[in-house]
Amino acid sequence: MQSPNPTPTSAQSAQQFVAGVRERVGKIVVGQDVVVERVMIALLTGGHLLLQGLPGLAKTLLVNAVAKAINLDFKRVQFTVDMLPSDIIGSEIIDQKTGDFRIHKGPVFTNLLLADEINRTPPKTQAALLEAMQEKHVTVGKKTYPLQEPFMVMATQNPIEQEGTYPLPEAQLDRFMFMVWVDYPKDSDLKTIIKRTTAGAMEQPQPVLDGPAVLELRKTVRMIPISDHVVDYIVRLVTATHPTDTRAPDKAKKYLSWGAGPRAGQYLALGAKSRALMRGSLQATVEDVKAV
Repeated sequence: MQSPNPTPTSAQSAQQFVAGVRERVGKIVVGQDVVVERVMIALLTGGHLLLQGLPGLAKTLLVNAVAKAINLDFKRVQFTVDMLPSDIIGSEIIDQKTGDFRIHKGPVFTNLLLADEINRTPPKTQAALLEAMQEKHVTVGKKTYPLQEPFMVMATQNPIEQEGTYPLPEAQLDRFMFMVWVDYPKDSDLKTIIKRTTAGAMEQPQPVLDGPAVLELRKTVRMIPISDHVVDYIVRLVTATHPTDTRAPDKAKKYLSWGAGPRAGQYLALGAKSRALMRGSLQATVEDVKAV
């Protein structure tokens, strides 16, 4: 019977796994420690991630490195204006031998899907990911097909050159746990990048855990206790974004039209639990909530 709370041993193992992944990713992606932390938090909670930043800042390289460090099946889709939903989820084709329909699976049938420049494809194709991200299954024709766990979408978007782009609708944005800004590297990191990428072949990260281990870590994250005063803090944060709430600050009433929903509170709690586990603690704190 599974213990309702994680043991110190399970927390220590989780911390070692995460440290191993971060170390191996760090051999490929220099700096961006905050981004890597957000990626790990989302991975350990089953959330999805939206990376936003200028071209050439290693967003694609980061996702690829994470997939290799965790030995996950990884697929990349470059979104374009002429892409169709079937290009993402797949389609039914006729088997020439039997005459029956069978599914030709799209790239969404993977563990880690990189949706590159997701804002460059029309809403209909963007929405093709919605069912997969929320329900962890897709519908092709009249049949529903489950996706293999762990499943995670990491999407990127370019904040410049907005001509011909399609901003993500609120319903789609709501499915992402984090929107992470990928910034320019520091001078010292840039020096390391230049030296490392202009020498010999780059070292490839060796996997430290696999998909089943990630699923076990996700179970451990949900067992991390969170006290009532921390939950109350999360509730106050969420309700403070509601402009019609009497407790909302003046800035919220002036600048916000809509506030955060229950999913925001869920993500804050899960993110705090994940961060607590990553630092080897068996208790989520207010500081963990602030960090996420």
